[in-house]
Amino acid sequence: MPTLSRWFIKLGMLYLLVGLFIGSLMLVQPTFGLSPSLQVLRPVYLHFLFIGWVTQIIMGVGYWMFPKYSKEAPRRSEKLGWFVLIMLNVGLVLRAIGEPAMVLSPQPGFGWMLALASMCLLLAGWGFILNTWARIKER
Repeated sequence: MPTLSRWFIKLGMLYLLVGLFIGSLMLVQPTFGLSPSLQVLRPVYLHFLFIGWVTQIIMGVGYWMFPKYSKEAPRRSEKLGWFVLIMLNVGLVLRAIGEPAMVLSPQPGFGWMLALASMCLLLAGWGFILNTWARIKER
């Protein structure tokens, strides 16, 4: 398994772990009298599960298992693959910080963080498609 795929998959599992922990906190919040402000973590919980875990696992396995591009560059561009991994995770971390901050303390200063997070996630998605598209071909 390529190193890049291992990073995608391990980080994906980490997001699953953190996402489930956040979900558990939100679930037990009324029972144990935890702060109702924990509900601001709902978007973080959803992003960690759907983008951090599911999407990242799919990208890691896709990078590893999709048909080879060529003998010289079997997985196409490794640099672009690393760029995708970095942008995806930077975007998720920025969103995890910016989304609750905007709800708890609405200030124009936090808007840039969400915009940057969205751009990082968009670039990650485009980069993955660009790097993978040519590997999907007929035999």
